[in-house]
Amino acid sequence: MTPELEFQLPIDDVPERVTLFADVILPLPLPKLYTYRIPYQMNDEVLVGARVLVQFGSKRVLSCVVARIHEQPPADYQAKYLLEVIDEKPVVTEPQLKLFLWMADYYLCTLGEVINAALPSALKLSSESKIQLHPNFKEETNEWPLSGHEEKIIFALKQKPHLTFTEVGSLLQLTSFHKIIKSLLLKEIIIIFEEIAEKYAPKVVKKLRLAPMFTEDEETLEELFNQLASKPKQLDVLLKYVQLVPLLQDMHTNEAGIDKNIITSNPHLSLSAINTLLKNGVLEQFDMVVSRFPMVERGPYVMPELSTAQAAARDGVLENFAQKDTVLLHGITGSGKTEIYIDLIQKAVEAGGQVLYLLPEIALTAQIVTRLKRVFGDRLGVYHSKFSDNERVEVWNGILSGRFQVVIGVRSSVFLPFHGLSLIIVDEEHEPSYKQHEPAPRYNAREVALMMAQFHGAKTLLGSATPSIESYYHSLSGRWGLVTLTERFGEATLPQIDLIDVRQEGLKKNMLSHFSQKLVHSIEDTLHKKEQVILFQNRRGYAPFIDCNECAWIPKCKNCAVSLSYHKFSNELRCHYCGYTERKPNDCPACGSTMLKTVGFGTEKIEDELKLLLPQARIQRMDLDTTKKKNSHQQIIEDFENLRTDILVGTQMVTKGLDFEHVSLVGILSADSIIHFPDFRAHERAFQLFVQVSGRAGRKGKAGRVLIQTANPNQPIFQKVIENDYLGLYEQEIAERQKFRYPPFVRIIQITIKNPEARPAENAAIALAKDLGDRLGRKSVLGPEAPHIFKIRNQFLQEIHIKLDRDSGNLKFTKKQIQEAVFQLTQNKEFKNTRVVLDVDPA
Repeated sequence: MTPELEFQLPIDDVPERVTLFADVILPLPLPKLYTYRIPYQMNDEVLVGARVLVQFGSKRVLSCVVARIHEQPPADYQAKYLLEVIDEKPVVTEPQLKLFLWMADYYLCTLGEVINAALPSALKLSSESKIQLHPNFKEETNEWPLSGHEEKIIFALKQKPHLTFTEVGSLLQLTSFHKIIKSLLLKEIIIIFEEIAEKYAPKVVKKLRLAPMFTEDEETLEELFNQLASKPKQLDVLLKYVQLVPLLQDMHTNEAGIDKNIITSNPHLSLSAINTLLKNGVLEQFDMVVSRFPMVERGPYVMPELSTAQAAARDGVLENFAQKDTVLLHGITGSGKTEIYIDLIQKAVEAGGQVLYLLPEIALTAQIVTRLKRVFGDRLGVYHSKFSDNERVEVWNGILSGRFQVVIGVRSSVFLPFHGLSLIIVDEEHEPSYKQHEPAPRYNAREVALMMAQFHGAKTLLGSATPSIESYYHSLSGRWGLVTLTERFGEATLPQIDLIDVRQEGLKKNMLSHFSQKLVHSIEDTLHKKEQVILFQNRRGYAPFIDCNECAWIPKCKNCAVSLSYHKFSNELRCHYCGYTERKPNDCPACGSTMLKTVGFGTEKIEDELKLLLPQARIQRMDLDTTKKKNSHQQIIEDFENLRTDILVGTQMVTKGLDFEHVSLVGILSADSIIHFPDFRAHERAFQLFVQVSGRAGRKGKAGRVLIQTANPNQPIFQKVIENDYLGLYEQEIAERQKFRYPPFVRIIQITIKNPEARPAENAAIALAKDLGDRLGRKSVLGPEAPHIFKIRNQFLQEIHIKLDRDSGNLKFTKKQIQEAVFQLTQNKEFKNTRVVLDVDPA
């Protein structure tokens, strides 16, 4: 045996070269996963849940998530090679992947649509992704060896602020350049950002510190002071720096320096002196990357002791959790459900688990976050759509790393990468805001949270003062646990509710525009007592529409079958469906008359008229128009909490779980429009809205009062609201739903057919309804018919509803039949411009 072969393994023991394939989830609406071949040298690098770069089509490069690794090549096409591995560790966890698969299956959409909704934009890369130099990169201090290609990219980025992936390929004259980009990323020389999103960059603050030569010892520092003795303005800057940075105790504190704006914004220091010190090398400026969620110290916060009723409810929840995975906490408004939530969150965190606290509105997070920050400090993360993409990525990574044990967020928080989730709290579980309408997946966060808990082995607590009929039914039937809390916290009592007949008040000449005299006098009395008022009007803008006194012309949206709402502040007519705007005309385009008047009223008009009626009152408005900016919700709520606002006018945002100590009067200005709505849930929703907004009054021991303006005070729903009779409402609603086959006794799938022309939309709907009727039976298929608003964004609409008995067990079969019928329709050339939207469990 030759020496070279002496240590070779026997032929049978040579490891076999395994060819692996990866099924990936592309962020595209594709019905199937796509399979790529893993280069042999990457076999150990590719992980399920990690992102990889692939070529899709002839030129397109995309990032995608690995869903499965196996050894079976695709039968129908030649698998391309993966280009590059982006992540060393998975960014999507195993329970997340299970949840995404379930969502795609249940909500009749594709995995690509789910992953597109789930991942922040900065985690999705494409061929138009761009690179830029890292803010911390300094060529003179770089210790990494650089290849010729890397130096070429760095030189190009000095000439141009950013390069696309395509430009990098052209620059290097290479087809496979992704390894070079990855190398620069690992060396922290560049960062990648997505063209359609903000630049993905760490948050950088400019800092100042003394040049290191002056911090070698105290003698050197003292000598510097002596040198500047004749320059008092520069000496003032140096003294201020030493005052803020304890150099004399520890010279090493100089390394971290101090935020530049702390020095430059000081009115007692000379800006020119600061610049001179920088120029002369006494001070030096540097950039530091900091978290967008800085560390927060816990406390000082003493958890309020739970009342006897709260403690009993908490114990009831824990007892139910011992037998059931889901519990409904039905607690009246002001009963202190939040304190119970915090107590349960603390117990979960102490046991080492993660907690997701879901809220229906961003507005609610401001109050809750302030309270929970005191308890959980930097272990608390917040996640909602008003965050920048950079901030959302930091929360995502913070959950993966274990930094955040508690997360508060709105419906999109169900996509986050929890790995030790033990408790989910869905507050105000009845809220329709938990339903996503556009785009797909059209999910309900409450239902997704229940499945999420199942995949994680966690418990779910649903809380509400006015539970959805479906949730209460599941609790009474024994599927879920039920805990009831019937008394308000502390000395608070339920508010007194009075009805005001605006029709009678109008006949008596007691109406001041849209306000009854009784409401105006009550507001004045409340303000005189230094207490606060909330006014609820479920319509934003100044007026629902304008019309011509002479010819009755009404301006309509050119894209939708709706009238344009008038917004006085911007003096424009606006469509609340597609966003189309136009200037308010001075005269009627139809007849030329200048007699144009506004009809109806929205929150903007209420605010405007209140300022005339009560000029001394401080009034704020909270609706979609005033809360577009990132922190506007929080600022409005803080102003109201700190008594800088007397009257808060708002839409549904003011009804949802807000807790204000000094509110003693709530006014509901137009109750009838909420009751008379073409929806089987109209009475349930009206009751929920009236009770929830009424619950904002009379907290913290103050006597509360609610005034409801209506043209029909004999409506039965009002008596149930006055008596807080949820059980009466439930019994009436559940009987009607059983009789007429509505949820919870059936599942509904809504199919919306869209086409730029009315007749093809109608013909397509008729053809689809017939096919579905043949497949599922005519009894299960309702429609087609045009909805109340039959045209939106230049698309004519038709709707079909499928009703399925909940216990029939053929949901999967039905969904497959629906998808096949839709596929057959879209293959018909006659309906080539037709789009079909599937919505499971429409809100």
